[in-house]
Amino acid sequence: MDVDTRLLRYFAAVAAEGSLSRAAERLFVSQPALTKQIKQLESQLGVQLFTRSRAGMTLTAAGQALAGRVPGMLAGWDQVVRETRAAASRAARVLRVGFMSSAANEATQQIIAAFGRRRAGWRVDLQQAAWSDPTAGLAGGDVDAALLRLPFPGQDDMRIEVLLTEPRWVALPVTHPLTAADQICFRQLWDEPFVAAPQETGLWRDYHLATAERQGHPVRIGAVTDQPDAYLTAIANGDGIALVPESASRYYARPGITYRPVTGVSPSQVGVAWAPANDGNPVVQDFVRCCLDHKPAA
Repeated sequence: MDVDTRLLRYFAAVAAEGSLSRAAERLFVSQPALTKQIKQLESQLGVQLFTRSRAGMTLTAAGQALAGRVPGMLAGWDQVVRETRAAASRAARVLRVGFMSSAANEATQQIIAAFGRRRAGWRVDLQQAAWSDPTAGLAGGDVDAALLRLPFPGQDDMRIEVLLTEPRWVALPVTHPLTAADQICFRQLWDEPFVAAPQETGLWRDYHLATAERQGHPVRIGAVTDQPDAYLTAIANGDGIALVPESASRYYARPGITYRPVTGVSPSQVGVAWAPANDGNPVVQDFVRCCLDHKPAA
């Protein structure tokens, strides 16, 4: 029987947390999506893995047997994948770096150039990810390192160096009345429709909507997309607004959109991240060093 490793990762998180809601937060997925995945795994195996109650999720005898094996299985498989891909990268002298579009900054090209000088004959393969994968391939071992917006799913299991902290602004259609203001209080935006990432991204989506900073005020969703171009188009068309890092006003200037500073909301951070298994990888560590050497000025 073939079982998707993603289902096993979701199972392991629920088993460890004893709660669907806490596991969903840890995985940065929605609780309904997580529930569906657990039921799918139970259906494939033909057994009940959890007893559900108000107190949480309790492992059945079958669930306990699986929980005792899954962490080791996943760790072993992850290591095999990393070693296989790392061997291919070393042979080709290519460093795979994932990134979210909003995590690239003025220093990115300087970082790549510095890495090229440090590692002559190597090249960096930059792989842009959709918002449906906030780890930009890092979680699945598809890349060796990643430039990401924090927080991201599973970041507690990764190594991270913060490279940049910047205020958040709001992207508005040029016809919006608030474009007349030089600065906007976040509370003024609470009743506005927002353009959002897919619901499956869970707390990553919630962070970018600043859900926890609304004092319980519900979020209005005007449009959903996982691609930057579609995101900007939705804003320009008046489907919604969005909180964005201040640097977006420089990178994503386009007709139909205006950016304004926002007060009363937490800042945004960019970090370079890599798996602990690459702590001893000199090529990855050279890239991290180049990132740190070219951190944007505070």
